[in-house]
Amino acid sequence: MDDTTLPPELAALKERLERVPSLGPAELEEAYVDLLGRKQGRVTKYLKLLAAMPLEQKRVYGATANTLRVQLEDAFRARRHQLKADSLAAPGEDLTMPGRRRWVGAEHPVTRVVDEIVEIFREIGFAVAVGPEVETEWYNFLSLHFPADHPAMDMHDTLYLDAPPVDNEPAGRLLLRTHTSPVQIRTLLSSPPPVRVVIPGMVYRNDAFDASHSPAFSQIEGLAVDEGISFIDLRATLTHFARRFFSASTRTRFRPSFFPFTEPSAEMDVECQLCHGSGCPACKGTGWMEILGCGMVHPAVLENCNLDGERFTGWAFGMGPHRIAMLRYGIPDIRLLLEGDMRFLEQFVP
Repeated sequence: MDDTTLPPELAALKERLERVPSLGPAELEEAYVDLLGRKQGRVTKYLKLLAAMPLEQKRVYGATANTLRVQLEDAFRARRHQLKADSLAAPGEDLTMPGRRRWVGAEHPVTRVVDEIVEIFREIGFAVAVGPEVETEWYNFLSLHFPADHPAMDMHDTLYLDAPPVDNEPAGRLLLRTHTSPVQIRTLLSSPPPVRVVIPGMVYRNDAFDASHSPAFSQIEGLAVDEGISFIDLRATLTHFARRFFSASTRTRFRPSFFPFTEPSAEMDVECQLCHGSGCPACKGTGWMEILGCGMVHPAVLENCNLDGERFTGWAFGMGPHRIAMLRYGIPDIRLLLEGDMRFLEQFVP
């Protein structure tokens, strides 16, 4: 059936069908309601009129009207998709290109190391203790048995603040803590033994920012004070930590050292995780890597915390999670962990 034999109503519908691909968004929706609306749409009204037509007209015009209805619905659907695509596509943008991958955040490798260390010690009964990053000389040095003329107290090693001391705190200049050891003093002053804590936190030193040093870095210390604690307990605990953190077969060794706040003192080494003891550039051919310093708490430190040094003994250790992270992940430069370069950090996304 050609257009000349169509009744005026159907001829008008076919004409409207041809104009659908050129309609704008607002015009498209108005035309849809006018033509295909459920109650007042032109197609709907015409299909209702078919019931009163003679049988022959009903067969011919009914089939044509239904065909036009389907064609109109398809035309409206196609035009909507086209308008949506046009609105999303900026000039010169190729919608066939794959989408840009969104960067997904993850734990910083140092944060991951700190959390793992804390969890290992939590399993064997250690709590977590924290304290202020701004300290006085008494908490940071003098209470820890540093002599008043110790080089660490000089301004070329320690960052002092131009501010008056905090009220109700022991006298001394304010400074950015150089280790988390002041929290050991605060813990012993506030909690009687037995004490078993790990102390994570940021520390600050007047160091250059190079491949192995940073003026701000994280540290984690441990403290155990009770009656009858010996160096054997220290060695057994830290060996357990090393084998839990690195591997069950990791070897450890303790070398004599010196710290003002412990006596005797030691450096703890673990078997190089890169060459497994055979010697490589990372461990300077020794097969060992130093990971922490430790020792028995000096009796003078206990006395500064109002504890009887004859009755109580204890041990302490301190390590740098940045260095531990460098050992674990084979990172040659500490600056990579501190500069916030996402190209480097995204490789640690699980």
